[in-house]
Amino acid sequence: MSKRSHRRSHRRSHRRSHRRRITAAASLAAATLALAGTLPASATQTRAAAGPVQRGLERLVHEDGYPAALAAVTGRDGRVRNSAAGVADLRTGAKAPVDGRVRAASVTKSFTATVVLQLVGEGKVGLDAPVETYLPGLLRGDGIDGRRITVRQLLQHTSGLPDYTQYLDDLVSNRHRYYQPRTLLDLALRHKAEFPPGTARRYSNTDYVVAGLLIEQVTGRPVSEQITHRVLDRVGLRHTYFPAVGDQTIRGAHPRGYVSLKPGAPLLDVTEMDPSAAWAAGALITTPSDLNRFFGALLGGKLLKPTQLAQMRTTMAIPGDAGYPKGTRFGLGLVSRPMSCGGLMWGHDGDFIGYATYPSATDDGRAATIAVSADPGPTQQGRHNAERLLDTALCE
Repeated sequence: MSKRSHRRSHRRSHRRSHRRRITAAASLAAATLALAGTLPASATQTRAAAGPVQRGLERLVHEDGYPAALAAVTGRDGRVRNSAAGVADLRTGAKAPVDGRVRAASVTKSFTATVVLQLVGEGKVGLDAPVETYLPGLLRGDGIDGRRITVRQLLQHTSGLPDYTQYLDDLVSNRHRYYQPRTLLDLALRHKAEFPPGTARRYSNTDYVVAGLLIEQVTGRPVSEQITHRVLDRVGLRHTYFPAVGDQTIRGAHPRGYVSLKPGAPLLDVTEMDPSAAWAAGALITTPSDLNRFFGALLGGKLLKPTQLAQMRTTMAIPGDAGYPKGTRFGLGLVSRPMSCGGLMWGHDGDFIGYATYPSATDDGRAATIAVSADPGPTQQGRHNAERLLDTALCE
């Protein structure tokens, strides 16, 4: 596949809220204490027996060609059931680890939005204040003016800022390159605004790079540290971390990550890579059960004050022709979607080269995450099957 056609395929994928990737070339009312996020870190976890979820994982491996597929399902009772299928390493054939670590990609946006909204709740940031208030002179360009873009519009993807991932060089070939956040932003600012702020919605990773810069400016500390102290440590996400500068590895047990450069091509191992091209928009490394805990804690009011949680959950409809699953609505770093069994799931999916992750939780204490170890995967249908399996896991 040519570099140009590979970029086109990734641009289309950016318009799917449940398939958000940070690449341009290979190219997330209260619940009760039963919520996963409100349980102590030692909450019971077991390996699930064969059932609909395990069978779904096996199909993702044997029919859709993913090397590994992982799942964590949290019931209303808080019990976590982990499942895995496939292999961790195509070269050695080692078994896929249960609850292994993966690159969370755009699921990171829910963490970044949470920190921004915490700062709003502390009176340090105004949700409807111009970005210019905190980052004077930063956003300037053709139709781009930080005096007209609000913090809310960043988190809601209504800023009109161009998505820098459309202009990155081939990320697979350059996966060991380090990108400074300002380099990513400058790529976007060279291009015309997509639309006047607040007049439309279009997913842009640039929004969350700016949100990360805002966090650092307001707190005077690195965004990685703020996410760690304000979110990971607070709810006991012991297997989630923001990689340090220069760290291209994944710590602990994990399936290796692969890309399929074109249908039928051999899978390329891209496990080791520099995640700086994602930064505050997608650099986190985590596990399925930790994502269940995070979204459970978030919906359960353990991370945000009621006013800010309500703002985060205030959603807008997605145009029917935008390629989103039917009924999808976008809030502030949080996506809602109807379930086949009734009610809504809340989460934010993520795609990065090597991994795709699909987490969601419900208001009554259920949570589920499906993760696969290839992105782009061998088949386009695999994405749809993973999304359907998420619904199955929540409705089972």
